[in-house]
Amino acid sequence: MRGNELHLSEEEVAFYDALADNESAVQVLGDETLRAMARELVETVRKNLSIDWTLREDVQARLRLLIKKLLKKYKYPPDKAQKATETVLDQAKLLCRDWSEKQT
Repeated sequence: MRGNELHLSEEEVAFYDALADNESAVQVLGDETLRAMARELVETVRKNLSIDWTLREDVQARLRLLIKKLLKKYKYPPDKAQKATETVLDQAKLLCRDWSEKQT
């Protein structure tokens, strides 16, 4: 399993892939930084989800801001940050279904 190779959980692999979708980010940041970012993204998203967050623009806006801050913190290539933010948010929407099911 890829997660074992990367030493990441299934959720972290999803965010890692979203970030690594940009080849220049992989070259500039490297594998270890992308893994650290993926771990932090899972933690950040989990902490900031609410039950109806996919319907609430205010929650989505807050998540977008937190994702952008994280990308900036790790010096993710600025020209690709907007696409990465949207890709990460899309992944979060897919993953949150599983997370909410596990919590019930």
